[in-house]
Amino acid sequence: MYKRIIDFSLPPETSFFLWGPRQTGKSTLLRERFPSARRYDLLLSEEYRRLVHHPSIIREECLALQKRGELKNQPIIVDEVQKVPDLLDEIHWLIENKRLRFILCGSSARKLKRGHGNLLGGRAVRYELYPLVFPEVPDFSLETALNDGLLPTHYGSPISRKRLEAYVGDYLKEEITAEAVTRNIPGFSRFLEIAALGNGDIIQFSNIARECAVSSPTVKSYYQILEDTLIGRFVPAFQKRPKRRVILAPRFYFFDVGVVGFLTRRGRVERGSELFGRAFEHFLFMELSAHASYSGLRYPISYWRTASQIEVDFILGDHEIALELKGTASAQPHHLRGLIAFGDEYKTRRRILVTCDPKPRLFENKIEILPWKVFLEDLWAGKIIR
Repeated sequence: MYKRIIDFSLPPETSFFLWGPRQTGKSTLLRERFPSARRYDLLLSEEYRRLVHHPSIIREECLALQKRGELKNQPIIVDEVQKVPDLLDEIHWLIENKRLRFILCGSSARKLKRGHGNLLGGRAVRYELYPLVFPEVPDFSLETALNDGLLPTHYGSPISRKRLEAYVGDYLKEEITAEAVTRNIPGFSRFLEIAALGNGDIIQFSNIARECAVSSPTVKSYYQILEDTLIGRFVPAFQKRPKRRVILAPRFYFFDVGVVGFLTRRGRVERGSELFGRAFEHFLFMELSAHASYSGLRYPISYWRTASQIEVDFILGDHEIALELKGTASAQPHHLRGLIAFGDEYKTRRRILVTCDPKPRLFENKIEILPWKVFLEDLWAGKIIR
């Protein structure tokens, strides 16, 4: 059992949504944090059938629980709420008129939005649960994370490969395909593989469309599905008053390193290889994304690349922090080219190169070299961005 660090510190009457991809541990977390809560699990077929045909049942049952004094100030949890969007009208009424507290859990709000579902008009706070992050894993192993991924049931599992196969087959290639509302199932499956091969790269929609034998608008809609279902996220280009001509197209990263490894059939990631460098960057991006969310800072994450191919992997906030990530065990001056160029154009609070070096260093131009573990310890301790 991992001790998750997401903080639900809210006034006791506040309802909230908890979103996250399948198997990130949402249900386990809620059982741990709210063991006495009344629960509706819509993954159970009989529960689903009961409520999909008569959504008003949830109102009637909750009113009965309240009258009998059985809620005892505990929330009511609805798991996989997106499966029955009509429940949200009943829940809205119960929050507004009876001051009941709900925790609404699911893998995507896409079905709710598509069906014009009631998202409670700001009456519920939104949280997102990510795969495991560095401070949640005792004796964290970088190699294990890059090969197995960080879904709780995958990391360190002796059958992690089989678990990834099941996840990709049963969830990504079936449930997410269903979200596409398309008959071109082979096209969408091919898109998943092409998108994984280009994980972290600048997106060229027309090139991907050619490889998938679909139109560019279709490819854009496929990426939107991945973003809406929390399977990945766009990273925009940083373009604040550029002096140089910069690339404007976004990048896209999947939500888990292990899932990308399986989709691309890349085999075991070993230190010193090109695959290691790509997986290393992907892993650290997910740590940054989770930290931006869990810390409540919500700082933007972007990348910077000029038309002359000078780049910085990530810019945090409004150019406060410039980060370059290299899987090398020995940082060299040529690794600093992008950070130096960015510093010439924008005033930064810190410029950091994150590597596998054994100890921190400081170059003469004030660029810091931080070992990845030191960087993550500082990040989660609030020492990098605040």
